Amino acid sequence: MSPTPRPGGGAGAQPATAPRSWLYVPATHPDRIAKALAGPAEAVVVDLEDAVPAAAKEKARATACELATAERPYVVRVNHLASPWGTADLAALAHTPIAGVRLPKVESPDQVREAAAALGEARPPLYVLLESALGVERAFEIATAHPQVAGISLGEADLRASLRANSDSALDWSRSRIVTAARAAGLPSPVQSVYTNLSDDDGLRASSEQGRAMGFFGRSVIHPKQVATVHAAYTPSSQERQHAAELLAGLDTAETAGSSAYLTADGRFVDPAVVDAARAVLAVAEPASQPKGPPIE
Repeated sequence: MSPTPRPGGGAGAQPATAPRSWLYVPATHPDRIAKALAGPAEAVVVDLEDAVPAAAKEKARATACELATAERPYVVRVNHLASPWGTADLAALAHTPIAGVRLPKVESPDQVREAAAALGEARPPLYVLLESALGVERAFEIATAHPQVAGISLGEADLRASLRANSDSALDWSRSRIVTAARAAGLPSPVQSVYTNLSDDDGLRASSEQGRAMGFFGRSVIHPKQVATVHAAYTPSSQERQHAAELLAGLDTAETAGSSAYLTADGRFVDPAVVDAARAVLAVAEPASQPKGPPIE
């Protein structure tokens, strides 16, 4: 089957309501799931994979299904399809009000189609994780494998092992590859992978700001205390918003004069591509309109 990119791969295709934070919570801890759903993270990812030992997989799956809700973005990371639990996870989740499925360790379009088939008529969005050299190489094929694919992103811990890399900069090509493949497929900007050093808030901030500059939007987090830093990094500043609004106002004036491009007062050339970027900045919801909640210990 030939890949078919979705329309809308331009700068304005990022949903205004896209979460800035995706908080992983083990399905073995229902109390933490409840706290996460009441907290400040904008999406909760209930984990059935890495955080759950083999002996607890069945019970964890039942818990994830029982606590599923449509009131907040509730996403479940299932087990790899090649594992003994992946297909059963999908079949069980097909009957729940989840906001999406995170599908790990995907390396081929066929795996995406297999997952979509296992979910049947439920058709929740699929958020695909690419965690190997082969997965990254096939990023565009995977991104366009099925209409249910709503996003692709990296699993960087596994990818480092696959690449035999011990430097963070060794992942930069893969990061750019994922951003390009997602946008070429008409998907939203990818969600940035987790930052595992919980004691390094400055590092998290710098890494998140770099991720946004590279074309990511939002980030997976492994602890609630990372949420505020990630939100700050992925929220346009008041200065950015003002600049974007001025660009759009200038466009209105230019269009009145019969042009789609213009020069700013300080001599910068503004064309439709620059205006699209400005619209993307203004499309991100203001901080005050984002869900809030109590801190989670």
